[in-house]
This record gives sequence, structure tokens and C-alpha cells, in this order.
Amino acid sequence: DVLTDATAELSVALLLAACRRLPEAAEQVKSQEPAPCSSPSGAGPHTCPGATAAPHLSPSLLGQAVARRLKPFGVRKFLYTGSAPKPESAAEFGAEFVPLSRLAEDSDFVVVTCALTPATQGICNKDFFGRMKKTSVFVNTSRGAVVNQEDLYNALAQGQIAAAGLDVTTPEPLPTDHPLLSLKNCVILPHIGSATYATRSTMAVLAANNLLAGLRGEPMPHELKL
Repeated sequence: DVLTDATAELSVALLLAACRRLPEAAEQVKSQEPAPCSSPSGAGPHTCPGATAAPHLSPSLLGQAVARRLKPFGVRKFLYTGSAPKPESAAEFGAEFVPLSRLAEDSDFVVVTCALTPATQGICNKDFFGRMKKTSVFVNTSRGAVVNQEDLYNALAQGQIAAAGLDVTTPEPLPTDHPLLSLKNCVILPHIGSATYATRSTMAVLAANNLLAGLRGEPMPHELKL
């Protein structure tokens, strides 16, 4: 759970950057070109008040942390999906358990925070994006392979969805000629979800304590059980 808070913050940052077209606006300041973002036709697809968000494809700790940060922005409704309802996890937000198809259809924001498993690999595909609203924003801070990137590119390029924010891709880093990098409505970061001083320091301490315990022949306090 060391990475949860830092990655949740980045998930919301990516969502806001994609919604408000922040990277594009920043480039316009540097180039001093006319700023279409400042005109009504160049506005971002959504603001948070009144929106419906699906901050997780499963009720993970990270999904809950994202929802906790989105709630003060005025998000009206939270949805989630998975193998089964988790009412104890959803109660804090009044989140509704729905099938994947309805989550895609009803959400203004989709933030993917599920684990990569055989069941979730490629789950965000042509059918998923085709069900989303044309004004919806898609964010992935889980694993790149959860998304079919060719289908995501087509959805963004053809206007099936409004924008996307990715902190994870397949492969990492993306080749510089990858089609996703040519899109103005796709914000891509180099997998920096845990990149804060506090989080990285905590990670280092956990690793060092495991190492010292192993050298002493003691059980590792933070062993990953495989």
C-alpha cells in the first residue's frame, strides 16, 4: 500500500490535465500561437461537478483513494465493476456496482486502477471505447497491457472519446514514432505514479529492512508472497 497515495494523486492530475487540455495550453504559451483552448470550441470536454466517474475497474485500495480525491471536486456519482460487488469498499462513496458495459456507457471519467490479470488483459478495447461517451475521458495508471493501445488510438483519433491520460504503456517507454504520441488529446507520462520523495524513500526503507532481515536469517517484514 506504499504507492497508493502518490499514484492516486497522479491519477487525478492526469484526469484534470486531459480534461482541461493543460499540456496543449502550455505548448501554446511557449510557441505564442493562437490559443484555441481559450475559445468555447477549444474547451475541455468536462468539469468535475455533476459528473459520473468510474475511478476503478475493481474496488481496489487505489480505486478508493482516487474516488476519495475526486469527491471534493463535485463528482455526482461513482461506479465500479469487477468479479463481484464489494459493498464494504463502496459504501464510503455510495458507489454502484455495474457490468463493464454499463460502466463504459454511463461514465464521464474512467480511471483504470485494477491489477493486470488474464481476466483484465486487454479489457479496455474497441468494444469498451465504442460504448463510452464522445465527451468521456479515459485514464490508466494500472498496467499498460490492460489497454489495447491500437483500439485506444483509433477511439481518440476518430473522436469516439474526448481524451486520455496514461502513466503506463506497452512497451515502456513507447517508441518515439508511436501513433499515440502524435495525438494532442492524449497525455502520456513515463510511469511516474510513485515518483515522490516520500514514496520512494519509504520504498527504499522497506527494501532495506527486508534485506537486513534476510541477512540475519529472519522472516522479511515486507515479503511479497508468491
